Amino acid sequence: MSTIVGAVNGVVWGPLMLVLILGTGAFLMAGLRLMPIRQIVPAFKLLLAGRKSGPGEGEISPFQALMTSLSATIGTGNIAGVATAIALGGPGALFWMWCTALVGMATKYAEAVCAVHYREQDSEGNFSGGPMYYIKNGLGKRWHWLATCFAVFGAVAGFGIGNTVQANSVADAMSGAFGVPVWISALVMFIGVGLVILGGVKRIASVAGYLVPFMAIAYMAVGILVLLMNISALPGVVELIFYSAFNGTAAVGGFAGAGIVAAIRFGVARGVFSNEAGLGSAPIAHAAAKTNNSVRQGMIAMLGTFIDTILVCSVTGFVILLSGEWQTGETGAALSASSFEALIPGGHYIVAVGLAVFAFTTMLGWSYYGERCVVYFFGEKGVKPFRVAWVLAIPVGAMANLGFIWLLADTLNALMAIPNLIALLLLSPVVFRLTKERLPSILAQS
Repeated sequence: MSTIVGAVNGVVWGPLMLVLILGTGAFLMAGLRLMPIRQIVPAFKLLLAGRKSGPGEGEISPFQALMTSLSATIGTGNIAGVATAIALGGPGALFWMWCTALVGMATKYAEAVCAVHYREQDSEGNFSGGPMYYIKNGLGKRWHWLATCFAVFGAVAGFGIGNTVQANSVADAMSGAFGVPVWISALVMFIGVGLVILGGVKRIASVAGYLVPFMAIAYMAVGILVLLMNISALPGVVELIFYSAFNGTAAVGGFAGAGIVAAIRFGVARGVFSNEAGLGSAPIAHAAAKTNNSVRQGMIAMLGTFIDTILVCSVTGFVILLSGEWQTGETGAALSASSFEALIPGGHYIVAVGLAVFAFTTMLGWSYYGERCVVYFFGEKGVKPFRVAWVLAIPVGAMANLGFIWLLADTLNALMAIPNLIALLLLSPVVFRLTKERLPSILAQS
């Protein structure tokens, strides 16, 4: 089975997928005339204003919707994912992560616009949206099979990348840094996640609204402090990143060397893994926002990619390259931990705590994504069984060997992206039209 899934993984994360992800983002960015980049300052103003619910229907504030999506995206990808990209693709991989994020802003914008525009409300007042709904309601009956594919992939992938893999990462980090027994970490996560997700999206959004900004700012503050302590070496690191992006990286120390193709492949793949632009997961959260303007929510949504990759991932990447630990042959979270430790006393504790909190919030965000995929098939009656199954999977993930689960989850993530990207390309005229109609009034008010 591992061989089969591995072969599929090699195809779905191969050159065609990377071209599809980058190509879709570039197409949307061109069609929007670089709006996501040009209007980033007004977007941040909208985010701050979005802390309070504006006019329109929904379950959570626009700000909470972004924090819920960030709770799922800011996770192991920001710590372990960046390290893996650099370890396998060299310093140049960080440049290609940036490129993925910049075009990913347009992708994330389009996802949220479609999610709000085509969302549905049930008799109990709950909102559901995301790729399965904008495919169903925006593309017509002959495309319903594509919506079904996304919902299946999303529901199953969540138990891997959003649950068991995260639980395992937390248990591993706590055991390695503080000697906490795995079963204790499993029990704490079992209780903590259960108490939050059983309260539904409003409780998830409330917790995410406090925990995500605090932890992201704290992690970045420590990282920036490390950068300032080594400011004289920073220009050389930036030069290394740009040189390696277009020339590859020679073998040095324990680093086996990497060509340009490897830098692009691992930079793009880990960038998508981190910010999830194109996967179709984040728009599920944005569909629950209290708003009557899909373009306004889209502008807030696109900041998720900027915050996740351009800010948080960059801090991790710069620390790894400044430390020189990327040349040792280490990879993953262990590389990030050793890099922080090399530059600041107790750095590995910072990484362990950051990884634990980020992974915990990822479990919260992805529980909602999986739940809405289940609701697409079974309605609200599927919610409680799903939540129970989600919580029960946590201790299993914390204590199991997840080599195969990692591979399967990574593969399903790519399979989620395919129907979503197809839908975004087909619905791009709607996105462009709505943007042209509504953006001027939004900018006039901001």
